[in-house]
Amino acid sequence: MLSYILRRLLQLVPIVLAVVLLTYFLLRLAPGDLVDVIAGESGSATPEYMAQLRGRFGLDQSSWTIFSHYLGNLAHLDLGFSFRNGMPVSALIVERLGPTLVLMLTSIALASSIGVALGVFSARRHGSWADEGIATLSTVGFATPVFWIGLMLIVVFSVHLRWLPSSGMTTVGGPGLDTWAGWVDLLRHLALPACTLAAFHLSIYVRMTRAAMLEVLGQDYIRTARAKGLSEPRVSIVHALRNALLPVVTLTGLQLGALLGGSIVVETVFSWPGLGRLAFDAVFQRDINLLLGIFLFSSMLVIVMNLVIDILYAWLDPRIVVARP
Repeated sequence: MLSYILRRLLQLVPIVLAVVLLTYFLLRLAPGDLVDVIAGESGSATPEYMAQLRGRFGLDQSSWTIFSHYLGNLAHLDLGFSFRNGMPVSALIVERLGPTLVLMLTSIALASSIGVALGVFSARRHGSWADEGIATLSTVGFATPVFWIGLMLIVVFSVHLRWLPSSGMTTVGGPGLDTWAGWVDLLRHLALPACTLAAFHLSIYVRMTRAAMLEVLGQDYIRTARAKGLSEPRVSIVHALRNALLPVVTLTGLQLGALLGGSIVVETVFSWPGLGRLAFDAVFQRDINLLLGIFLFSSMLVIVMNLVIDILYAWLDPRIVVARP
């Protein structure tokens, strides 16, 4: 197992280099740069001033020269400097990481717990009206755009009912997190974006759990357990669910990348101060260093979390033996 973990960690190096290379040159191929954005904001920038800015930001050099300097800094764990925010990229990522993790973990907890429960319920009542209703709702949820779900939740719960806030992470000037009132305020702000991000993934968990449970419930050992007189809930929960959860665990690892991508949309809709909103702003500001840092960090986070999922998968199913080289 240790050698497997070391091999997976070594695989990070070429993947990270590929992510940095592709991201950098795709951003360089996009029309305009940071100086063009600044000139557009001022409305009166002269060519001489723009040339001065490009020299100041190091944008007057060739793409390969800039990229080689970036790789040299990256070798020293230096992600560079955000020209628009006036801060080191690493400091910005650390500052915005907390809100994104709170949003992602809450969403995945909601989607997995509710999705698995509905999937088990649907499989146990295969062919009933409840099964058909859950399957239909999961299909609709899978096909509905995330931003539309967010906007509808805002219209219903923020505009009409006025139950929950529609933007931000906390109330400006409100209680801090050192009080119960502060935590309640955080949960109220978290409710709508977390439910929006969880809605799409909930549908996937329902469909995957239902399919896995139906397959497991048809196995011989399940029929043996029923023949011994065990109750149906015990058969489903104790004997069937453990094996049915194996593909669901794998699904969780695969969903991490989709969660990060979805967080860009959700954080933008709800003005949630996380990495997604930071990346969205950096795209329009042409802040290449910041975008590279965010994509690089996100890629490493997904890879490491997939490694954790693989180890958890092997723990859940002792039959799985990690192949040796």
